[in-house]
Formats: sequence, structure tokens, C-alpha cells
Amino acid sequence: MKNITVLVLICMCSITLTHAQKYLTRTGSISFFSATPLENIEAYNNQVSGVIDLENGGMAFTLLMKAFTFEKALMQEHFNEKYVESHLYPKASFKGNIKDFDSFKLGSKPADIIVSGKLSIHGVTKDVSIPATLMKDKNGNIEGKAAFIIDIQEYEIKVPSAVRKNIADNIEIKVNMVYEEM
Repeated sequence: MKNITVLVLICMCSITLTHAQKYLTRTGSISFFSATPLENIEAYNNQVSGVIDLENGGMAFTLLMKAFTFEKALMQEHFNEKYVESHLYPKASFKGNIKDFDSFKLGSKPADIIVSGKLSIHGVTKDVSIPATLMKDKNGNIEGKAAFIIDIQEYEIKVPSAVRKNIADNIEIKVNMVYEEM
């Protein structure tokens, strides 16, 4: 009986330790900004789902393209119908790992990291390396932030010639995630 109790306690502790290494969010935020002399375009998506595994440095996120909101309804309509074709390519995603994870130390101050993996937008998947920061907040959550540039032509996003000067070739992407323990 004593051996069974010890075995159950060991199993519970190992489940707790494994469980405590994964963090999840369903309310992450991704925004993008396009700056041109004619017009600036900005959109926000606050429905990003993501997970980070502090046991192996793996991370992933996914988002619905239709969840981006714009200042003007017409911009949102054009974005979904003409540019990202969200009826054909409803999601964007990232799956990768923290580079040099073995030497990574998570603390209460932002740690500079590089996240490498596969970014999929508009049905095109590219290898990327993105500078980011990670830190543990006062509530025990993991805060992750990143800012990077994508070239829309690399993701085969076509811009009609009539509005070509209104949309930048290079779009700034900002990621803000707050992961809670699973």
C-alpha cells in the first residue's frame, strides 16, 4: 500500500511538472502597419491562439485572417476579398522554436531571443527568424513580444495596380502574447 501511495505521488508530481511547462493564450494580439506617402493602413487581430512549451522551446500560433479589424470597413473588405483572399486562405500560422533554448533563462525582465520556424500566410510558408522578447510577469504568465517586417510579394499577395501606391511592399508586423499556464 505504501509503495502504491509513493507511486501515485510521483506520477502526480511528474504530471504537474510537465503540465506547468506549457502556456496557452487565445487572446494574443497581432497588428500590422503599411506606410506609404498616400495612406497608412493599420489593422488589429486580438483573437490569436498560441502555445509555448518551456520544456523544449517550441511555440506556435494561429489566427483567422477575417479577425483583423481596420479603421475603415472598406479597407477590411478589400483586405479579405482582394489581398489575402481569406475565403481561400482563412488562417495564418507560425510554428517554430526558441533558438539556443538550452541557454535561455526566463525571468522578470525581458530576455532577447530569436524565434525560428515556419510562417504561413496566404497559402505560402517561409522559413523565418524573428527577434522577440520573453519574460515572466508578476502573475506568473509569460509575455512575448516581437516586431518584424514581411514582404507581401514573398507571400504572393497581389495588389491591384489601381491602388499599388496605397499599400507598402513591406509590412510591419507586431506580436503581443500573454500566455497563461495550462
